[in-house]
Amino acid sequence: MQITKAEVTPVEIKLRQPVRMAGVPELSHVLAVFLRLVTRQGKSAWGCCVAHSDPPEAVLGACREGAALAPDLHPTNLEHSLGELSRLTSGAPSALCAFDLAFHDLLGIASGMPLYRLLGGYRNRIQTSATISIAPVQESVEAATQRARLGFRILKVKGGMDPEEDVRRVQAIHRALPELTLRLDADEGYSVQEALDVGRALAGQIEMLEQPTRKEDLEGLRQVTRHSQVPVLADQSAAGPASVLELAARHSCDGVSVKIGACGGLRCARQVDAIARAAHMTTMVSCLIEPALLISAGLSFALSSPNVAYGDLDGYLDLLNDPSVPGFAMEDGWLTASEQPGLGCRVKLG
Repeated sequence: MQITKAEVTPVEIKLRQPVRMAGVPELSHVLAVFLRLVTRQGKSAWGCCVAHSDPPEAVLGACREGAALAPDLHPTNLEHSLGELSRLTSGAPSALCAFDLAFHDLLGIASGMPLYRLLGGYRNRIQTSATISIAPVQESVEAATQRARLGFRILKVKGGMDPEEDVRRVQAIHRALPELTLRLDADEGYSVQEALDVGRALAGQIEMLEQPTRKEDLEGLRQVTRHSQVPVLADQSAAGPASVLELAARHSCDGVSVKIGACGGLRCARQVDAIARAAHMTTMVSCLIEPALLISAGLSFALSSPNVAYGDLDGYLDLLNDPSVPGFAMEDGWLTASEQPGLGCRVKLG
């Protein structure tokens, strides 16, 4: 099998409604870059990345440089090929994700196996949370009720702008939907004391508190974890294998959140999970606001490891013009893998 062509296509994808999160401007659309690898045998494999943290022009430029190199790389020599591509994408690390996914998709296609089985095949489905973005209390309750009507039984409430308001929002959702599991994501918005106060106020009402303190404040995160009445997960602090190793050495958190699109792909995510597993920390597989193709990759990874305790893979639900068509199934908040080879997604461009 030989790669004969690599095509790069940027797509601006609109959201059904704007999303508010702490520390970032309101989102109404995302730029996704799709990568198609074509082999001499006529097979096509797909990858994708989103330009959230890197400048869009840098992501697109890095993808085009990588596409020019791709035909010179062996499609099943993943370590060598991705190592070569990582040097080209160092100025826009998120671009590496597109190549990581495409090469893994091609490996699955070549072997005739769905990617989740190729990576480990620990299970074939996982329950995911649905995200409730920052909004006034009553709007948050209404959004939570809508998600519950769709069958979701786990909700991740976004916070971090006002800890007292976050407590009121979570408590109101808990009163309205007491049978649902709730998580709170502070997105780096709290001081140590605020995080402890929030954890104390919501003990017994939330399953976890995600990234309460600034990503660089690992000592503050450790103090919250040490004294918190609820489990604490690192997200932005867990940027890659080196940072997760430091989190583990400091005992800074109870678990880590891994985003395929943010860390650069499946290869990096598996390294992070291996470190977390060795340190007896749980892994949550999370996502950005991203196309179904990226969600499929996150799902494949989540299903491959027994250390993955939490799924947070709803980032494609409110996209209006996503060209990727998922092969996985979503029913009552459960994601079930496709049995098609590779990522199991189709992409309709143009």
